[in-house]
Order: sequence, then structure tokens, then C-alpha cells
Amino acid sequence: MALLPTLWDDKRDPFAVMRKEMNRLFGEVQKKLPDVEWFGAGFPAIDVTETEAGLELTAELPGVAEKDIDISVSDRLLTIKGEKRAEKEIKEEDRHVTERSYGSFRRAMTLPFAPDPDKVEAHMDNGVLTVHLPKPVEAQEQTRKIEVKRKG
Repeated sequence: MALLPTLWDDKRDPFAVMRKEMNRLFGEVQKKLPDVEWFGAGFPAIDVTETEAGLELTAELPGVAEKDIDISVSDRLLTIKGEKRAEKEIKEEDRHVTERSYGSFRRAMTLPFAPDPDKVEAHMDNGVLTVHLPKPVEAQEQTRKIEVKRKG
């Protein structure tokens, strides 16, 4: 037995009302922009690490074949796009749970420098894409020791 009386039902619960309204709004946006991938398949998770030589980007792309990935560099913009294809067609009446996502994805990011496109390298290993973006020579920091002298 609850100590406090129930004040909210499904019609007056502010969280249920908000959830219903958010679902309606996202549904309308997705109808107007059907080619946009939302959340799951649209944005692969990435990590970017800076080294002395440049940037190393890793992206999780499990189930995506190398031939289905397109990487381009234009000035300071890096774009990774591709498609995760379904292995087989599943009839709706046979489906019990669907958590895996299929479809196209696209991720673009502005880089802190413009890499030489001829020197950018990419490879896949166990569903992880690694992209090496070397800094241009003029962007690499050149360290030089400066001698401190006594004034006078």
C-alpha cells in the first residue's frame, strides 16, 4: 500500500505528456526528412587523438565492409560516409527483437589543420576504422632549445 495518494494518471503525468509530444515531434521531422539517419546508424562513435605527427581518428563501424566506406578530405573538412548492409531479409512476422541497425551513415568534422590528402591513410581492423591525418610540415611544431644568457 502506498503512503502517498496517486495524484497522476496517464493523462496528467507530465513525463508521459512530454514523452508523447517528443515522439510526435520527432515523427514529424523524420517524415519531412526521410533520408536523414537518426541516432543509431547515423553517427558512428569516434575518438580523435593528437600526436606530434598529426591526428589519429578511430570510428566504430562493426559489420561495415571496407568497400562500403567512403572517406574524403577537403581543406579542413573530413567526411566519413558509408552503408551497413543487411545480410539477409527478415520477414516481419518472424522478427522478435530488432536492435541492430542498417542503412547509411555520415560523419563530418572540421580539422584543426588542412592535411595533405595524398598522405592521409585509412585501414579497418575488427570493425574499427583508423584514419591517420598527418600535419602539414608548416603546422608541425619545431622545438628548439633557447639558451638563457645573463644580461649585461
